[in-house]
Amino acid sequence: MKRKILVVLVDRANFGRLWPVMKAIQSHQQLELMTLCSGTMVLERFGSAVDTVDRMGFPISGRVYMEVEGSLPLTMAKSVGFGIVEFTSEFGRLQPDIVLLIGDRYEALAAAIAAAYSNITLAHIQGGEVTGSIDESARHAITKMAQYHFPATRRAGEYIIRMGEQPETVFTVGCPCGDFIRQLDKRLPPGIFSGGDPQVHIDPGRPYYLVVYHPVTTEFGCEKDQIIELLYALDQLKHPTIWLWPNIDAGSDHISKELRRYRSLHKPDWLKVIVNFSPEDFQRVLYNSVCAIGNSSSFVRDSTFTGVPVVLVGSRQEGRETGTNVVMVPPLRTALTDAITAQTANGRYRPDGLYGDGHASTRIVDILSSVPLYTQKRLGYIRMPDDQTDAGQVPVSPTTDQDTASTLSIP
Repeated sequence: MKRKILVVLVDRANFGRLWPVMKAIQSHQQLELMTLCSGTMVLERFGSAVDTVDRMGFPISGRVYMEVEGSLPLTMAKSVGFGIVEFTSEFGRLQPDIVLLIGDRYEALAAAIAAAYSNITLAHIQGGEVTGSIDESARHAITKMAQYHFPATRRAGEYIIRMGEQPETVFTVGCPCGDFIRQLDKRLPPGIFSGGDPQVHIDPGRPYYLVVYHPVTTEFGCEKDQIIELLYALDQLKHPTIWLWPNIDAGSDHISKELRRYRSLHKPDWLKVIVNFSPEDFQRVLYNSVCAIGNSSSFVRDSTFTGVPVVLVGSRQEGRETGTNVVMVPPLRTALTDAITAQTANGRYRPDGLYGDGHASTRIVDILSSVPLYTQKRLGYIRMPDDQTDAGQVPVSPTTDQDTASTLSIP
């Protein structure tokens, strides 16, 4: 009997990183792919990315509607509660052997809680990373509920073990987004910028910026000032710009409102706002941009495989490992204008292997096909040499590469 792997997709970035893994699962003789779509994947105003999942030939085993409207901290918290209820029902119906999650979204946290309390084996990709916002707490909470861990960098793998996870459950394989970036035909298809405002035309054959700016939930209420600074920095440059709509987190309505107000007031012919791209088209648009600007984690990890210049704005990704192609600036218009100008003038950087070598998916899938299924987790322990009692046990906390070398498989 094939082992059933249930992949949970909660937003466009989730799907963009997981679909190479999903393809690998489909191709594996001992595994069966199941897909559960939730979060903004199933919402029409975010482009109904679930339709892209279907068009790409992946089975949609269920849909979880859990988002409470409002884009407020309290609606995010309530959404987690609804998600736990709905994911639990779907897990009971589908009976997966392993639930596979990625990242740090609050929707993924709800799925992790449901899987843990349902005694279902949980595997987590991209744990152990350090960032700003509430995402940091959600990511580490998922790590503590997961049986198996697939961090994207050596440092992240070390951090997971320092959190008390058993070294034999930590497999540092790299980020799966690199798997298809490495092989993708990066030419822009005709009409790729035809969406959005039909009065604004951006020529994909000419240099353009790509902007993605999400709210920072722990700075709720500051979004208006931040987005004004970014908009007016770009207004000074008036360079052709593609701007992707923000996610659904608390504060996103403030960003959307300010974008609409600016466009209505100034009618910029250099700015085009688009709701969504397919995973492949997003990577093509990112690769061909002369500078990526904003606070998306895609700008941090995906860009390392291609060397696209990035201006990382604000605190949302603070602490995350970055390549040499990334500069970080506060959301202040002068700093932004200077950084964008300098990065554009610099041009493409040399790609690096910080987030892997582009072969993560096959590693993940081979491991999922053979690891033991659910066992109750225990904190990793070492025994103090002068104490034979339980009181002499302390959490494992390796501090050198040598301590964790057996779990860190990125060359």
